[in-house]
Amino acid sequence: MRAIRVASAALLGACALALTAPAAHASGESRHFSVSVFPETVAPGGQVTLRATGCDQDVFVTSGVFDDVTIRAGRSWAVAHVDWDARPGAVYEVTFHCGTFRRNADLTIAGGRPDGPTPVPVQPSRGAHAGEGGSFAGFDLKEIGLGAALVAGSVGTAYRLARRRGGEDGG
Repeated sequence: MRAIRVASAALLGACALALTAPAAHASGESRHFSVSVFPETVAPGGQVTLRATGCDQDVFVTSGVFDDVTIRAGRSWAVAHVDWDARPGAVYEVTFHCGTFRRNADLTIAGGRPDGPTPVPVQPSRGAHAGEGGSFAGFDLKEIGLGAALVAGSVGTAYRLARRRGGEDGG
């Protein structure tokens, strides 16, 4: 009978630990998904560079001022051509979709027409991925502490209930 109580306490602790891990991972991943549009102000007919980092899958970019663009997995940027009929002075929202995560950036349309194409900055297709910061990279210490407290509390409660029942059974 005692083995059943110990096994259920261990199972309860393992379940609590398993339920806290996905939430910590998901919040860490969304925190590192960042986006930008360069230049932030462009004339109608110009080009903009769309940059997205922190996403391990294709990033879909939509806006009312250019055709939909896909930044392929493993790349961090793509180029979009702004529509010629974009309203000068208008601010358009650019939305980046990384799975279930979404980030927005603004794109302002300058007055007048460009004389030539807007220069696109030269960017490497892949930079060095370094500096994650040790063994706790991407984890918030408050989240880790809260998860540890939840696991310890559930294991302690299960142990206490198991001991209380043991005293009632006379065992």
